[in-house]
Amino acid sequence: MLSLIGATPLIQLTQIYKDSPFRVFAKLEGFNPSGSIKDRPALKMIKQAMEKGEIGPNTVVIESSSGNLGIGLAQVCQYFGLRFICVVDPKTTKQNLNIIKVYGAEIEMISEPDPETKEYLPARIKRVQALMEKFSDSFWPNQYMNEYNPRAHYDGTFSEIVGELKEAPNYLFGAVSTCGTIMGCAHYIHDQGLETKLIAVDAEGSVIFGGEKKARLVPGMGASIKSKFLKENLLNEYVLVTDLDCVIGCRRLLKTEAILAGGSSGAVLMAFDKIKDRIPAGSTCVLIFADRGERYLDTIYSDEWVTQHFGNIERFL
Repeated sequence: MLSLIGATPLIQLTQIYKDSPFRVFAKLEGFNPSGSIKDRPALKMIKQAMEKGEIGPNTVVIESSSGNLGIGLAQVCQYFGLRFICVVDPKTTKQNLNIIKVYGAEIEMISEPDPETKEYLPARIKRVQALMEKFSDSFWPNQYMNEYNPRAHYDGTFSEIVGELKEAPNYLFGAVSTCGTIMGCAHYIHDQGLETKLIAVDAEGSVIFGGEKKARLVPGMGASIKSKFLKENLLNEYVLVTDLDCVIGCRRLLKTEAILAGGSSGAVLMAFDKIKDRIPAGSTCVLIFADRGERYLDTIYSDEWVTQHFGNIERFL
């Protein structure tokens, strides 16, 4: 099963931008076996730790995740017969919790945010550290600091795109959170001397690029802490999007291309839409769609949820 991770489809979006003077492709990471781009770093981090002797047959793997990485790690740990404890918070959807548990992982729920920052992420990390002390034979992949997070994308994601296109794209758009995906691609582009322009997509309310911290509804992008991996000099630009942008982008993709994609995919589409008038004719653009939309049926694809938070959005579609 793990051999299916990577080599995800790259398809041209032929409907939504059919009259545009450029080509737009989507890298469909939801075709990874557990459903998201996070399968790549999950496998890379665990395999590297096993090869280095940091994980043995009795090691307890412990990680903080509210969604896709937790699912990816649960799958990998199940395959290798490893005990996995996933530290989550109340924002984690019931569906994601159920998927993590089905893969055999244990759930450690944080009930209160960190008292100083009022954020759940620092509280989750503190719980991971406490569990590490409890289990003498334990391993924390630490997606926020582990070099094999971006390395998974350096070794796979962008080189796959180049292989499919038979050339490097002119533009690459990707959402940021840990910044593993975007920086893995960025270092590959830099090291290979390619001229691809790299556009990072971040959420309003995220602090990654120095913005003011605000509440966010859509998971999978943005962060309340700075990324260790981020090297802004390797990026050409970043675009901020709102929660409403994510919803509109996802629903436009579904309506025009019949792609049921996750929240950050809608964000990437809308970021592209914001700057498309500046893209030269004849350009080839690639958008990374990180996961599938089934995990968002109760939010982004729920008319009731959307109306509650944003009102009637039909005029935007």
